[in-house]
Amino acid sequence: MYFKRGIDGVCVAIILVRYAEIGLKSAPVRRRFENTLKDNMLNMLMQDGVEALVTNKGARFYVEATDIDAAVKSVRKVFGIASLSVAEVCSSKMEDMCQIAAEYSRSRLSPGQSFAVKARREGSQGYTSLDMGREIGSAIFLANEDKGVKVDLTDPDVTFYVEARDNRAFVFLDYIKCHAGLPVGTQGKVIAKFDGSERSLVSAWLMMKRGCRVLIDGEGDFTPLSQYDTYVRAYDPQKDDEKRVLGIVMGSDIGEIGDVDVSQYELPVFFPTVGMTDEEVHGLAEMIVSGL
Repeated sequence: MYFKRGIDGVCVAIILVRYAEIGLKSAPVRRRFENTLKDNMLNMLMQDGVEALVTNKGARFYVEATDIDAAVKSVRKVFGIASLSVAEVCSSKMEDMCQIAAEYSRSRLSPGQSFAVKARREGSQGYTSLDMGREIGSAIFLANEDKGVKVDLTDPDVTFYVEARDNRAFVFLDYIKCHAGLPVGTQGKVIAKFDGSERSLVSAWLMMKRGCRVLIDGEGDFTPLSQYDTYVRAYDPQKDDEKRVLGIVMGSDIGEIGDVDVSQYELPVFFPTVGMTDEEVHGLAEMIVSGL
């Protein structure tokens, strides 16, 4: 289990969250997408029963929670997030970074292992990322000198990452890959034709990954999709205004697409899995059902 030492002995986790395509947008669009992403993160945490605080500054979001494992499992399902890391936090003063990194490394370096430090900064701290790497690397080496560790910048056994952002710094070991894509709700609504098959499930999920709210039209259990969007629901022609729907989604493979009469629809028809093999679809379907 990951944790950060907190006030009065309480374990307070800091999860450093990086988004994906949002960073390519213009400033006004990026702000709107960031707000949607934050709402989606809070909704997901609430749905999973995880108490957490979500803040953002610059190109990063920060999640603080008492149950870090549950928070990581919850947040990593949110579309729009490229990766996250569980980090120790300190001030961006060089001496503080060196001290925290040295303490952090003691339980993460085994005798005889090699290590490297990858540092980056954003702000006007008065030192460079090269300075960070040199000073923090020296502190880690001295803290583990009794273990016979060595520095290897080419192929280290362990890599320590340090990010200095304004007056705070984050020390971590891993990048946890997430689904990336765009935040659900930024790209309008689509109707997903659903028959309970793996292709219909994966097709709806892929459209959610592209930022679409999905309305399910058909038979079958689509509850696995609610693990990725708290608002996914069945399509109701009596209540849902089709004028606000942007397209139809079908789970057809390359052999079935010729049998689909797209002329019966006034909206564009999308086939997200048409270029995927049955094995690829099955692998994604298993992941979706498991909620990873």
